Amino acid sequence: MNPDILNILKNALAEDIGSGDVTTLAIVPEARELHAFLLAKADGIVAGLEIFRQVFLLLDEHCRFEFKFSDGQPVGKGDVIARFSGPGRAILSGERTALNFLQRMSGIATQTSDLVSRIRHSGAVLLDTRKTVPGLRLLDKMAVRLGGGSNHRFGLYDMVMIKDNHISAAGSIRAAVEAVRRYDRENRPIEVEVKNLTELAEVLPLKVDRVLLDNMTPEQLRAAVRLTAGQVPLEASGNVCTETIREIAETGVDFISAGSLTHSVNALDISLLIED
Repeated sequence: MNPDILNILKNALAEDIGSGDVTTLAIVPEARELHAFLLAKADGIVAGLEIFRQVFLLLDEHCRFEFKFSDGQPVGKGDVIARFSGPGRAILSGERTALNFLQRMSGIATQTSDLVSRIRHSGAVLLDTRKTVPGLRLLDKMAVRLGGGSNHRFGLYDMVMIKDNHISAAGSIRAAVEAVRRYDRENRPIEVEVKNLTELAEVLPLKVDRVLLDNMTPEQLRAAVRLTAGQVPLEASGNVCTETIREIAETGVDFISAGSLTHSVNALDISLLIED
């Protein structure tokens, strides 16, 4: 597993267990083995099963798992997602941390899958953003992929995104783009955010890699698509939700980015239950 992900899991366990799970240590004998199962209590897309498994393996390598579903698959209310067994102390001490990851990632995947299904006919690609929980971006973006979406840039280092405050600091869109091109010897992709058609017209001659159309109405988006005429990929952002995404996609934009995928997560309801 990715070492960075392992560090996330180790830190989460350390945060929760601290100097010791006093309740479990007091109640469960060291040699006691427990059997448990994962129960879906709502319909959705399951995501993060390997993360779930790894949490317990970090506590005790003798935990054993039998998954009934794979990451990215739909589950229904009442489905048994997995059965597993192992040292009781490991199962009870890891329960909350493992479920926190699984429920959050499944919630992200479920929301992503729903939005993707609403725009599949259009050809537009659904993207996430950097609006993630600090420290959990790897897992949040993994969940988006498992839900059928695509990842935007991971951070500030792998793509240039010139936003309104950068433009204000530089003095103009052209000045900002030219400053980046002078500075960036790696020639990373450049995306520029615009708020209206006037700014879009200013960007087009600069031959950037993508333009972000920020908080534009569907009418403005359609006009932007006509003005651009395929010269540069267009990304729509702002006010993206289940009620608006279809109309946004049908304007002809290439990408739609939605911060709500990761900053407004409804965790999927999943329970871990001990079998008698």
